[in-house]
Amino acid sequence: MQIFIDTADVREIREAAALGVLDGVTTNPTLVAAVGRPMREVLSEICEIVPGPVSGEVLATTYEGMLAEALELAKIAPNIVVKIPLIRDGLRVVKVLTSEGIKTNVTLCFSPIQAMLAAKAGATYISPFVGRLDDVGHEGMDVVAQIVEIYNNYAFETQVLVASVRSPTHVLQALRMGADVATIPLKVIDQLIKHPLTDVGLARFIADAAKIPKAT
Repeated sequence: MQIFIDTADVREIREAAALGVLDGVTTNPTLVAAVGRPMREVLSEICEIVPGPVSGEVLATTYEGMLAEALELAKIAPNIVVKIPLIRDGLRVVKVLTSEGIKTNVTLCFSPIQAMLAAKAGATYISPFVGRLDDVGHEGMDVVAQIVEIYNNYAFETQVLVASVRSPTHVLQALRMGADVATIPLKVIDQLIKHPLTDVGLARFIADAAKIPKAT
């Protein structure tokens, strides 16, 4: 499974890239607004840091507006993936972009039926928002499992990108279900690394190493 980082903070992206585990980046308007910089400027810098897929989202909600924005975003760098909301006109835009060889990430997916439609439209990635489903009393990862099953049943090429990840448990479940990608905040990436037994073991090794006689 590929690991993307979900942020528009260049500092965080550099930290994750330095770990050697980062495959791509996802951003959204909320994340870009948080860094207080123009979207195109942010995406351009991210694409210079990360050679893998970098998702940038359109802001329009009409067919004409989304298509125009998508074509402009795609000019930023070869590794840009255009995020399109899962709405009626969004599916139309995905179909056009796919026919022109532009990769898409269909976002704000909350049901397996929506995911099926995005795959038929030719989406490169589908992003089910598991944390937000959990917030309203649903099991977000159950939706991911259903999407993976449907895609496997019909050999859809769209990749399942698990989004709105809140914990290492989400990541583990995504791995076991066979999801293609999980996009994860830096704080959760750090949680994936940590284990209390690792800390205890390291402390013991350090303490024991202090007892090793020095060479004379």
